[in-house]
Amino acid sequence: MGYDEPGRDGPPEPASAGPATAEAVLDDPDAESGRDRFGVYIVWETFLLLGFGALVYLVWREDSAVLRGSGLRDLIVDVIGLGLLALAVGLTLRTAAVNLAVGPVAVAAGLHFAEQSDRGVLGAVGTATAVAAIGGLVLGLVVVLLHVPGWAASLGGAAGVIVYIEQRSAPVLVQGDYDPRGTAGQLFVGFAAIAVFGGLLGAVSPIRRLVGRFRPIGDPARRRGTAAGVVATTGYVCSTVLATLAGVLIASMGGTVTPAAGLDWTVLAVGATLLAGTSAFGLRGGVFGTLLTAGAIGLFLAYAQARGWTVSRWAVGGAALAGGLVVTRLVETYGRPVPVLGAPLPPPPEPAAESGWSVTQPQPVGDWPPVLPAQPPVGGTDPWGARRWETGSRTWEADDR
Repeated sequence: MGYDEPGRDGPPEPASAGPATAEAVLDDPDAESGRDRFGVYIVWETFLLLGFGALVYLVWREDSAVLRGSGLRDLIVDVIGLGLLALAVGLTLRTAAVNLAVGPVAVAAGLHFAEQSDRGVLGAVGTATAVAAIGGLVLGLVVVLLHVPGWAASLGGAAGVIVYIEQRSAPVLVQGDYDPRGTAGQLFVGFAAIAVFGGLLGAVSPIRRLVGRFRPIGDPARRRGTAAGVVATTGYVCSTVLATLAGVLIASMGGTVTPAAGLDWTVLAVGATLLAGTSAFGLRGGVFGTLLTAGAIGLFLAYAQARGWTVSRWAVGGAALAGGLVVTRLVETYGRPVPVLGAPLPPPPEPAAESGWSVTQPQPVGDWPPVLPAQPPVGGTDPWGARRWETGSRTWEADDR
């Protein structure tokens, strides 16, 4: 609480001058004050839920086998793979340092898994995960230490991963016999728990601002501090690991893995994340948006396949990206904090220092005489003219001179 110190002039200190709380420690002192509004997320995620329900109806009417038995398990694994990529992008978008290398990382992980899965699933996945974590750490350190845009640094990382992919000119047959469809239900529960729990954590104001602390305030080239750098680096590590797991799931479903750049997966994941309600500027995002959007895109692709349509991931990703940019504008417009009622008013500005001829007089000053009155000379002729405002004799006129 603010208080008046004895003998101190001026207004009392505002409430923020008191002891630091846990929220003050985690919060960003440079960010705008107040709590974000969540009404826009509730409305938008309601629309996503309605769209998801409509796609379920369309798929059921076109081919009900997709939503039953083995068809449903295939659909669930496809949704989890896309959802993990969307989580990877969404996490780095929240930290305001987006990772555009998730698509190539997923393809590279799928190729590695296809070649090494006959030596054991845990060994193949563990090796790929460790390499991805190290790569994400290096990428994060480059972004943080050099303080460069994450999209530019991650594109450079994607180029390096694509060089690894291009060393294979033919599709690679999956050597192991791992089939995630047998545990599709458990995998979906785990994915849904991570997505929703992460969204709920992001809804807590101190955590929300801590995660988005790398978001630029004013000059984007200005460093945002140690805490922001640690969070951004952690986001890169986690995103590359999630992209690796997504690549393993996608590879285990197809039987063969075709070497490709994987940037179409990046565009699809970025589009799904923006469409889910995560802001392209970082910091802001919803709770259930990633889960609903991944499910909706998976249903749309299944519906297109049932109808016999040839749909490119580039087309779906581009459409989702275009819609996601509109959602970003809505989130930034209607999700920004509102002024806190009852907050202490800022202290009045200090008066400007007196300098030059622009000094403001507190009271009117009377007219000064244009010339000071001359005093009559006392004894002798003053060679310097009439003396003004002198009451004593000059030193050189003393009697003992």
